Amino acid sequence: MKNLLNIAAILISLKADAQTFSALTIADSLKKDANVVEQYSERIYEIKSPGKAILQERHVYTILNESGNRYGNYRSYYDKFVKIENISGKLYDATGKEVRHAKKKDMQDVSGTDDESLITDLRYVVNDFYCRTYPYTVDYQEEDEINGILEIADWVPESAANLSVVHNKYVIIAPKDYVLRYRSYNCSIQPTITESSNKRIYTWELKNVPARVSEAFTGSWSQDVPYVQVAPSQFEVEGYKGNMSTWEEYGKFYDELLKGRDVLPENIKKRVHELTDGLADPKQKISALYDFLQKNTHYISIQLGIGGWQPFDATYVATKRYGDCKALSNYMVALLKEAGIKGNSVIITAGRHAGEVNRDFPSDQFNHVICCVPLQKDTVWLECTSQSLPAGYLSGFTADRYGLLVGDHMGKLVRTPKYGLNDNLQIRKISGVIDESGNLTTSVNSTYKCMMQDELDGVINYLSRERQLDYLKENINLPTYDISKFEFKQDKIVLPPSVYESLEIKANNYAQVSGKRLFVNPDIMTRSIQRLSRDEDRKFEIRLKDEEKEVDSVEIQIPKGYEPEAVPEDLKIVTKFGKYTSSVKVMPDRIFYYRLRERYSGTFPATEYNSLVNYCEQLYKADRRNIVLIKK
Repeated sequence: MKNLLNIAAILISLKADAQTFSALTIADSLKKDANVVEQYSERIYEIKSPGKAILQERHVYTILNESGNRYGNYRSYYDKFVKIENISGKLYDATGKEVRHAKKKDMQDVSGTDDESLITDLRYVVNDFYCRTYPYTVDYQEEDEINGILEIADWVPESAANLSVVHNKYVIIAPKDYVLRYRSYNCSIQPTITESSNKRIYTWELKNVPARVSEAFTGSWSQDVPYVQVAPSQFEVEGYKGNMSTWEEYGKFYDELLKGRDVLPENIKKRVHELTDGLADPKQKISALYDFLQKNTHYISIQLGIGGWQPFDATYVATKRYGDCKALSNYMVALLKEAGIKGNSVIITAGRHAGEVNRDFPSDQFNHVICCVPLQKDTVWLECTSQSLPAGYLSGFTADRYGLLVGDHMGKLVRTPKYGLNDNLQIRKISGVIDESGNLTTSVNSTYKCMMQDELDGVINYLSRERQLDYLKENINLPTYDISKFEFKQDKIVLPPSVYESLEIKANNYAQVSGKRLFVNPDIMTRSIQRLSRDEDRKFEIRLKDEEKEVDSVEIQIPKGYEPEAVPEDLKIVTKFGKYTSSVKVMPDRIFYYRLRERYSGTFPATEYNSLVNYCEQLYKADRRNIVLIKK
């Protein structure tokens, strides 16, 4: 494996070897707002063929304080497709003097299996010098042999907040006839392209970039920083050949991985017909089979096979009664097929705050698989890893984003449903009694719909009764209280689904007593907690993704003999970020309070940030306005 890189690449590395990495020479401008300084980072990726590559990389980080310590811990993953040929590390003190070093034999080799629910051939090598004398510098070098190219790493030189860059370089060496695809975002950086013999060399560089500070309400990190997306055209893994130049071609490759893996055992075929032959409505058939899937299989993350891409076949899942997202989705498609219904796997990016797919750059941008059932007048979406979600509801985990639908030897981008303002609802009706000592006894009945019920769905279906109570205690914003009774009920028949929550709460000293006066906050349960600091130098756009609505109706019985001395005025705030209204009415023996808050989605310029700060501050104060009652 020695001397595998061409002369130009070797000279690049030798130049770095000649450098010394003293923390004392780092410019003050690069220390500002930084926890770590990337003194030198170089990745040289040489493509030998569509299925083979050599990767040589070096990373030199100066850790300035405790918050940067994670960069002192080096971790490198490998599996059947990636072989670590060589790896070493050095530790330097503040002056750049070598203090310690480590070779591959000195490092820990650890299984990627992190618990019993994970099956993987992934392993990783890890090393930590455990230095805590700041500043210190680590210098790691590695060389890997790659067999099977499904993806080529993107270039994100500013890889995290509070990290500054002295010098970052990315080099890709490919045969002259190899079509390398790349696209720049948030910058105008283009590669320097040179040729040597039968090679073409692409080089991206960035130097002397100050640290960026993390900002609230942004998207994924790569949406705002210089970012170069890189992908192969022709590629090959374990004899499977593909092309990534178009989404259709990429879909063909995945469909080839699925070929012949939808065969069901005879007993399962029989069960499918028992469940569906008597049903006329396709949606009823889909729901029956999805319910069967949920009750007879469970999710286990499996990262075996072609880079974790090729699912275990339907017979394996039926027999073992478990699978990962791709295996369970493939199994669901097979069940539907036996019932005469066409289903498709959809490769997608999962996560509540996942970034958008770059639709104009076909590449591996996904980490999850779901199932899609196109009908004549509708489409039914199925999250096959869940044992609790109803058929047709995806949750915030995969809603409102693009995925790649595959099947029939093709692939095309499709958009999952968006759940909007009138779907994501939290509706509360509260009835309480305050005694003369200020103690509150209250009944709270809440309805959570759509994405507002997602977290509670997990609480109800996966936590014990004791842990459910712990969850409630952790999430109720009252100073001193006790939950004497709680109940949950789910409605999965009407979509989107709902959770009904019933609570009995006693909060001692809820209202403040001062002489003849009683101070009461009528907003018992739904107070805004978001407070932001003003930022006159905001860099990133504001991105608000989810839309939701909260409605509270509160009735509080008050002690006899009190009359209002001060009552908050009705309030209405309307902005591009959301809407808020509240009103209070005090009767001789009770208080009526109404609160509505709407949160809007959208992307807004950085210059609007302080307007958002002001709006959040208005909400925070509005939810803490007291009624002052005085005893006659």
